[in-house]
Amino acid sequence: MSEMNRNRNSQSGSRAGNSRSTAGRTSQGRSASAQRSTRSSSSRQSSSDRILAVQNARNRSTSSSARRRGRKRRQSPDFAKLLLILIGVVILILCIAVGVRGCAKDDGNKESQSEDVTTEPETELEAEITVNGVSVHGMTKTEAMAKVLEAVGWDMKVAYNGETKELDNLMEAQVESVLTEAFDKGEAGTYTVTADGLTEQVKAQVDSLADGWDVKAKNGSISSYDAASDKFTFSGAQNGVLIERDALAEDIMDALKAGEYKKTIEATAKEVQPEITEEEARANFKRLGTYTTTTTSNKDRNENIRIAAAALNGIIIQPGEEFSFNMTTGNRTTERGYRPAGAYQNGVLVEEPGGGVCQVSSTLYNAVVFAGLKTTERHAHSYEPSYVTPGEDAMVSYDGYSGPDMKFVNNSKTAIGIKTSFSNQKLTCSIYGNPILEEGVTLSMKSEKVTELNPPEPEYEEDPTLEPGVEVEAKKATPGSRWVTKLITKKNGEVVEEIHLHNSTYNGKPATIKRNTSGSVLTTEGESQSGQESQSANTSSEGAEGPSTEPSAAQPGNQGGPGNENPQESSAQNMGPGDVIEPSTEGSGGPGSQTQSGEPEHGPGGPGEVTNMPQTAPMPTTPVQPETNGGPSDVGMISPLGY
Repeated sequence: MSEMNRNRNSQSGSRAGNSRSTAGRTSQGRSASAQRSTRSSSSRQSSSDRILAVQNARNRSTSSSARRRGRKRRQSPDFAKLLLILIGVVILILCIAVGVRGCAKDDGNKESQSEDVTTEPETELEAEITVNGVSVHGMTKTEAMAKVLEAVGWDMKVAYNGETKELDNLMEAQVESVLTEAFDKGEAGTYTVTADGLTEQVKAQVDSLADGWDVKAKNGSISSYDAASDKFTFSGAQNGVLIERDALAEDIMDALKAGEYKKTIEATAKEVQPEITEEEARANFKRLGTYTTTTTSNKDRNENIRIAAAALNGIIIQPGEEFSFNMTTGNRTTERGYRPAGAYQNGVLVEEPGGGVCQVSSTLYNAVVFAGLKTTERHAHSYEPSYVTPGEDAMVSYDGYSGPDMKFVNNSKTAIGIKTSFSNQKLTCSIYGNPILEEGVTLSMKSEKVTELNPPEPEYEEDPTLEPGVEVEAKKATPGSRWVTKLITKKNGEVVEEIHLHNSTYNGKPATIKRNTSGSVLTTEGESQSGQESQSANTSSEGAEGPSTEPSAAQPGNQGGPGNENPQESSAQNMGPGDVIEPSTEGSGGPGSQTQSGEPEHGPGGPGEVTNMPQTAPMPTTPVQPETNGGPSDVGMISPLGY
């Protein structure tokens, strides 16, 4: 034990000695190294100083170049970097878009799949089921539908007079209903498709087929006009054909119940007699309504009236057809022979081709009303007309495309014809056909002025021959007015009905006053003293009103009122668009000069051909407002161009 300790101690001492020896050598080595390091360090220091000097010189040069390059880089943008940034942004946007589309597509697929599953669960039928003898076991509903319809083999048709038409498959809805019930139950069983509940569907198909085969019976009536004889010619009545719809519907239902889905069924028809034969049409043909107005002596205006009246003569309107005055007469142009004549455009009297045509439309309008036809469009003039009672006119204007029109519908069972005549300043329009009104029934219009409107402010004209401060009324003002027109129905001469027809409003016309505002009087050379004395005498005789400058009764500007004792004054007062009143050898042409048909108790000539004087209503003491109910209103219907 002690020997071992001694050995350990010996080893320890040996290691200690070695350590000390090593430490000594190390210390010496370090000292030597330190000396060498010092020498080397001094040597390196000198070298380092030289290197630093060189590097500093280079750095100064490099720094100067870098600053110059930096300035250049700051002056010029780095396009490469910008391009890379831009490409990166585009790629990012594309990635986002693709991701969104993918999500949307996935969502859409999920929704679509969800809808398909919800609305049409295409599951195979496990139960043993037959429909009309066809097994649909193991099929989806769609497959079962196709299989059963194939077994039904629909090919039903209807034939008539050599023509065959197919019927829509009426069993398709029935098959679908049965299959829905079978699939909902999911139990084994046998099902049969029947025609129960198809009555209305069958009738609808029959009506559709019959409408294409029915032929309406044609009544005997006029068919053309012979200008040489000035007569209408007749065509024979024609029988009609009517498909027997009830019988056809019954035959189809019988075939459906018997399962005869490929059957062709023959339709039958019966002959239909017309209500009016040709002989009856000839026997009852008559003049249903007529009206006459008097024109002026203006040859251009009368030529326009003649052309328009000739365009109407012999026109035939079939039952249910609508007549248009503008479409029948066409555009009023010089190329068609119309001449410039007085017409109002935006309230100003101008010369327009076709001036005066409104007298033709107004005359026809009265004949249409008396005949019992249905008016569908009518307009009042801008100003009170002279050739018909205000409220009973029909203004028209047409530029080839549109314009106020006069229209009516033939509401009778036979065709009607229009005849016109114009000679010696008398214009007549008549309606011919089979009677529309009951025996003994007549129609007429009654118009009443309910309000008088103030005329516009006076218009002044300079007259240098007048004394300063003197004003002379060259043309009197005309007040505007509102009229209410009623339709009077009489039977055997007694009024049985009186209804509101329409309202009409007419503008007033301003007075024309001459005056001299120059401060001096213009005298003409050679003016006689006697003439001056005569003018002075006239002035004193007229008093404060000034000299008389009213035109004669036959000239425009002599404004009277309805009921004026002088018929020529009444005509001038009622001057309407395009109606330049001139001296006439044929009469006044004003209200009260017209003749109308439709009042058999007032004169000779047979039913519907009697003369009647239209009444011009007196001015009410207290103006009342026009009626607003009971019929169409034409208040304010003022055309920019009326003839």
